[in-house]
Amino acid sequence: MKLIITLLSFFIASVAISQKSNLIFYTENGERFQVIVNGVLQNSNPETNVKITDLVAPNYQIKVLFENKALGSVDKQIFFNQGNETTFAVKKNKDGAYVIRFRSEVLLAQAPPTVVGQTSYVYSTVAPVTTTISQTTTTVSDNNANGVSMGVNANGLGINVNMNINDGMMENSSTTSSYSTTTTTTTTTTSPVGNVIIEEQPTVIYVPGYAGTVGCARPVNQNEFSSIKSTISSKSFEDSKLTIAKQVVAAKCLTCAQVKEIMMLFSFEDSKLEFAKFAYKHTYDIENYYMLNDAFTFESSIDELNSYINGGGY
Repeated sequence: MKLIITLLSFFIASVAISQKSNLIFYTENGERFQVIVNGVLQNSNPETNVKITDLVAPNYQIKVLFENKALGSVDKQIFFNQGNETTFAVKKNKDGAYVIRFRSEVLLAQAPPTVVGQTSYVYSTVAPVTTTISQTTTTVSDNNANGVSMGVNANGLGINVNMNINDGMMENSSTTSSYSTTTTTTTTTTSPVGNVIIEEQPTVIYVPGYAGTVGCARPVNQNEFSSIKSTISSKSFEDSKLTIAKQVVAAKCLTCAQVKEIMMLFSFEDSKLEFAKFAYKHTYDIENYYMLNDAFTFESSIDELNSYINGGGY
């Protein structure tokens, strides 16, 4: 009977130990922090949301260290149900002091995957280690052919050997030695492996093949540009078209191709030239401004526009 009870107790203890748990810590206001579990640092880089996995005990001593040293640290022994993923918030209480508060709990099998902005670490009983390795090479040149000089230095091994041999058979001999030392230092930091999820922003190409100077941030899209053209075209008089075109472009960003399309809405050369001058500071691909030249009838208009641009657009 005693044997059965002993075996049953051992089985129950083994099942309890085999139940792994996850802990999640996050700051409500985005303060970056590091987590120390039972005296061992888990994340070498401060984060705002840290998940620690594969925990086997039902309670741990937690210490939160803020990246901003002025905020201090928070110590707390936490208890939780094994086999679950338990979430704790690091926040200020009503007195303005930082505390660790329970937020939620879910069965590990039902826990959601690591979310964007959250870094996951497997629980480690060994803190991240920084290892520095130095290698020193010593070159010796000796003008005394009857002597031998040698130096060896092995960093980290506690070995330092110096040897100088001279047969003493030559009178009035002199020895000159020169040393050249090169030291290479390599530093490696090893920390628990985390799953870091990075969202990459897609690259937007506004003018295919253009890599020159940019005059404004983001050109209007085709739908917005069509609306702009319709508004300008709706005016019957040239002066009204030019006024509306300036009003619209003053708050927009266009490409050279769009500027040219608007220029073609005008009937008179002077209106085209005045608009081209005005739109220069509101054009994305300003190094393509030469494309506007064939919108003019007279060479004098092209020369005047070039003089305007070369003068800084004033």
